[in-house]
Amino acid sequence: MENKGDAFDLVVIGGGPAGYVGAIRAAQLGMKTALVEKDRLGGVCLNMGCIPSKSLIHQAEVFRSISELEKMGIQIDRSEFRYEKVFRQSRIVAEKLSKGVQFLMKKNGIQVFSASARFASSKDLEIDGIGLIHANRFLIATGTSPRTLEGFEADEKTILSSTGALMLQEVPVRLLVIGSGAIGMELGDVFRAFGAEVTIAEILPSILPTEDYEISRFVHQAFQKKGIRILTQTKVMNNGLSNSGLLVTFENSEQGIWRETFTNVLVAVGRKPNTEGLGLDRLGFQLNQGYIPVGDSYQTTVPHIFAAGDVIGPPLLAHLASKESEIAVESMAGFPTISKVPPENVPGATYCTPQVGSFGKRETDLERVGTPYKKYVFPYRGIGKAVAMGKSEGMIKLLSDPSTHQLLGAHIVGEQATELIHELLLSKTEGIPIDAVARMIHSHPTISEGIMEACRGLDGWAIHV
Repeated sequence: MENKGDAFDLVVIGGGPAGYVGAIRAAQLGMKTALVEKDRLGGVCLNMGCIPSKSLIHQAEVFRSISELEKMGIQIDRSEFRYEKVFRQSRIVAEKLSKGVQFLMKKNGIQVFSASARFASSKDLEIDGIGLIHANRFLIATGTSPRTLEGFEADEKTILSSTGALMLQEVPVRLLVIGSGAIGMELGDVFRAFGAEVTIAEILPSILPTEDYEISRFVHQAFQKKGIRILTQTKVMNNGLSNSGLLVTFENSEQGIWRETFTNVLVAVGRKPNTEGLGLDRLGFQLNQGYIPVGDSYQTTVPHIFAAGDVIGPPLLAHLASKESEIAVESMAGFPTISKVPPENVPGATYCTPQVGSFGKRETDLERVGTPYKKYVFPYRGIGKAVAMGKSEGMIKLLSDPSTHQLLGAHIVGEQATELIHELLLSKTEGIPIDAVARMIHSHPTISEGIMEACRGLDGWAIHV
């Protein structure tokens, strides 16, 4: 194929949080930049993940608040409720933000190719319907896709991936969620709010298995109170269709083997990297379980090719993907930057109710390697604003180094946990002593007073507990 046009300084492959952010940052730094995306700008996160799911979560919370209004004597007729309208609002939000990314591409002078692409050589990209384009550097940011489970291959009608679940226009009658990571927990919580009977099955000993055990246990109990059944250390097998839905076999040590029927099954057992069909074999790449290995500045074994985001491996987080791509292009441009994001400085967030926000070491991590630590847990019931809002269920758990008084990890479950975590993360990343946070004035009444109290608690002088 013919080479099209002048060489670009950078071509980004993928238009998700890693791709479009990297492209914009490159353009800001004076690089002639192009971006290739075969689907919609914004990637899975914006179109079929983070953003539409948060719209559903918000609307679920609004729907749950009906019971609070009824306590005030307000009568609400639910008979005209249509989940289809909830779904359509989530699509409006996603479409609006996708158009926003299109605007940003134009504003920053980034040429966008809407097509599939693959490497023809280490410096030439073959774009369907376009031909070859040449670049001095490339950033691979192709993301991931839902991982399948044998016997539960998604048809997006009865058996759903996260994509199919987000596109449902009716609430499942009886939903089985396989997997209790953030995706499974969030969507299971949403459909329960709108009336579905929900069961969550997890093969590991606890739900939210990457979170601290006390946080996981708290969420487990909160979900059970909402009528969500949780089965841990449980295997599942698909036994085909019955007259009333999908027949599923369960097995665990407590109940043995049994069978149940569900109208829908959501498979949320992780994601797989989108590296097939990119022509990476032509460049001599050695993948690691499909993921692209990278070194400092997210540089691959081919020096002028970088990779960022989910395609380089866990944790699969949109905010981490964006930061990785920023570091990669800043390195390319010779702009002062760090070499990599330290894993302990990456915040995690789960947006179910109650929310979970965390970073750094878990208590079991420290115990396993014998690291000395100090622990303090401040309950939400000691936060005046939380009590006033009727949101007093939750905790702030801090783990610190007894000798340096620096945070080793922070774990929050409760109202606004995904927002609150950042004050503590700032303390850790910038080396701000915990006692400085403890002594800083926090507005009253606010949920963030709980952060102040927890930091005080580490030194034994929390006031409201």
